[in-house]
Amino acid sequence: MSENGNTNIVQNVYENFKTGDIKALFDLLSADIEWQLPEIENVPFAGKHRGHEEMGQFFASLVDTQEVQHFEPREFIAHGDKVVALGHYAWHVKSTGREFGGDFAHVFTMSNGKVTRFHEYMDTAAAAAAHRRDKYDEADAL
Repeated sequence: MSENGNTNIVQNVYENFKTGDIKALFDLLSADIEWQLPEIENVPFAGKHRGHEEMGQFFASLVDTQEVQHFEPREFIAHGDKVVALGHYAWHVKSTGREFGGDFAHVFTMSNGKVTRFHEYMDTAAAAAAHRRDKYDEADAL
């Protein structure tokens, strides 16, 4: 597929995410998708996820854990089978009441009109801090 076509698919992934149409989003992912976030302490959906079943668990955990405050892919750079999206987001962590945000880089690898790999680069320290439950929070939970 052309670089323009690949960019359009990635833009559709984001649009489906924003509207909550996860079924339509899955239609754009290969069956053996590899979706990778950095390993982040205290973040239950961090790390690597493979296939649609694990992706379903990923999105369920994301929705259970965080609320998007702002999510804006701003620039798309395509070369060969890769599309890089640069943007900014902000999240509210439900369990702690904290917010975090920052710039992100998402690298998509495409094949035959589907996303086969996704790798996120972001401020992991901010995410870990926002998800960290303090000792006082843990005592309140008991």
